[in-house]
Amino acid sequence: MKALLLTEYKKMQCTDVDEPAVGPDDVLVQVEACGICGSDIHGYDGSTGRRIPPLVMGHEAAGIVVATGENVTDLPNGSRVTFDSMVSCGHCHFCNDGHQNLCDNRLVLGVSCGDYRRHGAFAERISVPRRIVYQLPDSLPFEHAALVEAVSVAVHAAAVTPIRLGDTAVVVGAGMIGLLTLQAAKAAGATRVIAVDLNDKRLETAKKLGATDTLRGDQVDVPKTIRELTGGRGADVAFEVVGATPTVTTAIESVRKGGAVTLVGNISPKIELPLQSVVTREIRLQGTCGCNGEYPQCIDLMNRGIINVEPLITAKIALADGPQWFERLYAGDAEQMKVVICPNA
Repeated sequence: MKALLLTEYKKMQCTDVDEPAVGPDDVLVQVEACGICGSDIHGYDGSTGRRIPPLVMGHEAAGIVVATGENVTDLPNGSRVTFDSMVSCGHCHFCNDGHQNLCDNRLVLGVSCGDYRRHGAFAERISVPRRIVYQLPDSLPFEHAALVEAVSVAVHAAAVTPIRLGDTAVVVGAGMIGLLTLQAAKAAGATRVIAVDLNDKRLETAKKLGATDTLRGDQVDVPKTIRELTGGRGADVAFEVVGATPTVTTAIESVRKGGAVTLVGNISPKIELPLQSVVTREIRLQGTCGCNGEYPQCIDLMNRGIINVEPLITAKIALADGPQWFERLYAGDAEQMKVVICPNA
């Protein structure tokens, strides 16, 4: 079959690869759409250490079931599906405790980190375990369904955040995940959502997707402005969706006393923390990792239009166009939000 192969760092090739093996508990999916994630771009040059060539990357996908293993009896060929990006073991302490996203033995599709190699979905077909596969309604387009994985990150972040009906939420960082997070925060009960970014186009999109207020972080004192917008108190919750010292500080200083800050961004391995502000104002800091079984909710939210991903898809490309698009995205293209590869188009 054809696949987009990372043959060496900064070099992608559309080439023939072996068909994936289908085990007794597996599902073979014909990939109809697969999104290019920011982590794929970071892995393109080897800087993350988690995508060692040769590797087929890609973990945000949806498609059609074309074969199943002998133990899979509930998913007929032709079923429209998506699947989680993470394969949990199902038997470690964290899996048994209901925290599959923290699995000790987890594998991630499209990742090769030395400990394991798991080819991903930049290919015509992919084999995945039945337990991570979810059926799709006919009304949800494949290119939208490919973004369920990204939506699940946002929905999980909202799920672990103590949002109450009527709360004010701040989202610092209006990139792909930030724009999904602001929609998830509204769905969770926040009635005022303030988006913060340095890019006017992203803030315009945030407004279209439901942000009640938008702030340019380099043009205003964000915490001060948010206090002014909230009667001097500050926001109830904040989501930091960048992962750097300045934006984490902004999120912390933007919430009220007793507020909560959920850390979603993960660009920098270490940051400086305004410890005194956190301690003396009793701020709760919450980390969040991936998702933990929220796929059905995400599919429902997207299918009903409560979370809208269409404005985030900026290009749909063929598998053969992948190499030049990776070069383009790696070089930095501020106009692109989510590029979706359609291997079987």
